[in-house]
Amino acid sequence: MKPFDYQRAADTRSAVAALSRQPEAMYLGGGTNLVDLMRLGVATPAVLVDVTRATSEAIEESSGGGLLIGAAARNSDLAAHPVVRHRYPMLAQAVLAGASGQIRNMATVGGNLLQRTRCSYFQDIAKPCNKHRPGSGCPAREGDHRNLAIIGHSSSCVATHPSDMAVALAALGASVHVEGVEGTRTVPMPGLHRLPGDEPERDTVLEPGDLITAVELPALPYASRSRYRKVRDRASFAFAVVSVAVALDEADGVVRDCRIALGGVAHVPWRATLAESALRGAPATAEEFTRAADLELAGARPLPDNAFKVPLVRNVLVRVLSELAS
Repeated sequence: MKPFDYQRAADTRSAVAALSRQPEAMYLGGGTNLVDLMRLGVATPAVLVDVTRATSEAIEESSGGGLLIGAAARNSDLAAHPVVRHRYPMLAQAVLAGASGQIRNMATVGGNLLQRTRCSYFQDIAKPCNKHRPGSGCPAREGDHRNLAIIGHSSSCVATHPSDMAVALAALGASVHVEGVEGTRTVPMPGLHRLPGDEPERDTVLEPGDLITAVELPALPYASRSRYRKVRDRASFAFAVVSVAVALDEADGVVRDCRIALGGVAHVPWRATLAESALRGAPATAEEFTRAADLELAGARPLPDNAFKVPLVRNVLVRVLSELAS
């Protein structure tokens, strides 16, 4: 591992100032992803700025009737919080589906959002990868891509975003509070993460020095009727092959509203807006759920070894919607 300096920021302003002075610095939360990348040589920061005491770890009611989650809140605390479990069960389920208990005890909410892909070419600095060496190519397109993107990818990158939590937050329409050199702002989800395009090295819309300070959940009454379902290669501590987050507002056999997001299929947590639009006002039946899923997946462009994800997403989405409707 390359030698680095360590600093502990007392507050968000000093953290942002530290990064603005040192272009090769990086923020450190729980370190459950960043430290791994440093060991692999993928991340080589000259300075780590510890922000675990600079941002809040509180989980509390927001002024708008939703929930405000500090960026330093641990994943395990978020999943166990009674308000999250009661009002936003898909979020608790998504967090519990990620990693192991030990990692959830360390990982922070802010850091979870900024996880980097587990594509094997990205994690091996001896191999070409446009994410860590722009212009070197994307060997995954012809190589190992079984667990990579089927939607929204480009010729430059077919990586997938790994966070389970981010899929639930995208479905819920969360807002991410950010402090940067130019001041504070709010970034919607989806909207924080970006598709690869011709700049796959950029995972998010954040600018250098930007620090996530909190995540805000909206007051969404029917989010209490929600579910997160993850399909993975083994029962524990595995990233999603595909995942589905759904909140459903249904009455008298008709879908009044819904929120749907997909994981394991794109460079971003994929909000299924086409499926949502097709379902609003439609009968809450398996036939309509299948039709909506097919509309969303019509734009999928799978590669030879991950074409199985298309019917898998359809089947999981229809199953989850049917369970919630019944």
